[in-house]
Amino acid sequence: MSDPSHPYKTYSEVKLQQQQLLRKNVIDAACILLAEEGPEAVTVRRVAQKLSCSTKIIYSIFGSKDGLANEMYLDGCRLLAETFQQVPNTDNVLADLKALGWAYWQFAQLHSAYYKMMFGGALSDFKPDEQSLEGTTTALSRILQTVIHAMKQGELAEQDPILVVRMLWSALHGVIHLQFAGHLADINMAQEVYAFTLDKLFSAFKISSSQV
Repeated sequence: MSDPSHPYKTYSEVKLQQQQLLRKNVIDAACILLAEEGPEAVTVRRVAQKLSCSTKIIYSIFGSKDGLANEMYLDGCRLLAETFQQVPNTDNVLADLKALGWAYWQFAQLHSAYYKMMFGGALSDFKPDEQSLEGTTTALSRILQTVIHAMKQGELAEQDPILVVRMLWSALHGVIHLQFAGHLADINMAQEVYAFTLDKLFSAFKISSSQV
């Protein structure tokens, strides 16, 4: 590290900083393409065109299109985690859990391109690597913590909390996936089905929807 008493950086520090900035710019450009034009627009060639650089530079940083896709996936995980973080903790743990369910809905609607890439298989042949899957686990940790808290308070039947989270996630994702695939008439119907699913899930886990 450079001496904090001197207003300069070493060559190695400057080079590292530039590499980090370039890496962020590539990810940002890919994410903008994803949001504006959809998953099919996310190719190394298109990203390189957007940044006015060669594809070789992008390959040298990420190794492959999958390497870039994994970084985008992690970016989506950060957005999902931030969405959950915006849900305040209250004295009503069941209300908190339901609010998190609606935060997941909000994420899917506001960041549909990310959602389809992460959970809808929009990028053909892409499978998240171990680090990306860990990012998903981290993003969902807020729900897991709330489920555990509900069990400790006796508001939720005692069982494997991870299994409960996976069941909640699977059911809610199913509604959103059907919505995006056009199997539900419109967003109002999808939202109604989503609300119904949340209530029934609470009932299945011995949660009274009237308490929430």
